[in-house]
Amino acid sequence: MKKTTLLLILVALNFACNKAEKKEKTTEKSSTIEATSIKTKEVNTPKINPISHASFVMEWGNKVWYNDPVGSIEDYADFKNPDVILISDIHGDHFSIETLLSLKGEFKIIVPQTVFEEMPENLQKKSIVIKNEESIKWEDFKIQAIPMYNITEERLKFHTKGRGNGYLIDNGSYRTYISGDTENIPEMAELKNIDLAFMCMNLPYTMSIKQAVEATLSFEPKTVIPYHYRGMKDGEYHLYNTEVFERLISDASDQTKVKRINFYPEKQM
Repeated sequence: MKKTTLLLILVALNFACNKAEKKEKTTEKSSTIEATSIKTKEVNTPKINPISHASFVMEWGNKVWYNDPVGSIEDYADFKNPDVILISDIHGDHFSIETLLSLKGEFKIIVPQTVFEEMPENLQKKSIVIKNEESIKWEDFKIQAIPMYNITEERLKFHTKGRGNGYLIDNGSYRTYISGDTENIPEMAELKNIDLAFMCMNLPYTMSIKQAVEATLSFEPKTVIPYHYRGMKDGEYHLYNTEVFERLISDASDQTKVKRINFYPEKQM
């Protein structure tokens, strides 16, 4: 009887081990497939190079994009000349005639009307004006102007509806959204299938961390990069805590991952 019981136990253990080994091999195979998929996706993902605050260089689709380029031309010395430039607003942290005039080569500039009106003629000739909700086709990309504005009573003076542009860029397989200076507006909740989003946060001009989290969760992009996160407090500049932003997003969503990038190198803080 004991021999029979022992034999049954050994058979059961052998079965369990074989099952576990089979599961392990299946898991290993799944992990390999997943890793391959991730690697393939990374090839199609824009490479983001922060400059400062709202300014960054995006290398995507064999094209070089400059977003809101301001500051010294030396900050862009490590990058190729732009193919296209996106400008969101007339404020000095988004629009610098001096910086634009310093850039070399041929490029297009996508701008709202208010920015166009402040440009010298030689820059106007390079520019394409699009209004909120309008879109254009540029190379293999569709570029759409998304509204950006304040909705809180005491902040309405900073960004009025229709003056500036956020941008949605779509190449048919990947969609990138750049918020510009905005609060949690209804138009943001209408965004669909966003692969990468740039979300602003700085009071009193745009949003608090909590508001930026709520705005992000309203459309749940696959990846969100907090940017434009230097604000004013007691008359002094301070940086918003992007770790808190990441934690709140992670606690609330399994769909959105936060990618934190340092937009404020020590020399600029």
